[in-house]
Amino acid sequence: MSAHPEALDTEAIEPLHVVGTTRLFVMVWVALLGLTVVEVGLAYERVPVNVMLTILIGLSLIKSALIISYFMHLRFERLGLFILLIPVMVFCISMMLLVFFPDSVRLMNMRPH
Repeated sequence: MSAHPEALDTEAIEPLHVVGTTRLFVMVWVALLGLTVVEVGLAYERVPVNVMLTILIGLSLIKSALIISYFMHLRFERLGLFILLIPVMVFCISMMLLVFFPDSVRLMNMRPH
């Protein structure tokens, strides 16, 4: 038996706090930097606009998932919090498309071919 039984009780009550290591965060940062280099390099390549935009959107989704997961620490949070963010993200993307899509179609029609 321990001389201080209350020390054991406080350890049992404390929640487990999981954090990433510095090496993990540096690796994620390097991955984000690499994805950014690919995005910038893609701007200098002669790629059809539809293909380029599809690749850029895909890379942006990967980058945002890495940022949300590691730097905002949602990877280590409860599943409920993450599930709550999915509908909010869908709503924000839908609202963005409703605001910017009409202008992009108008500008695309104004563009000389």
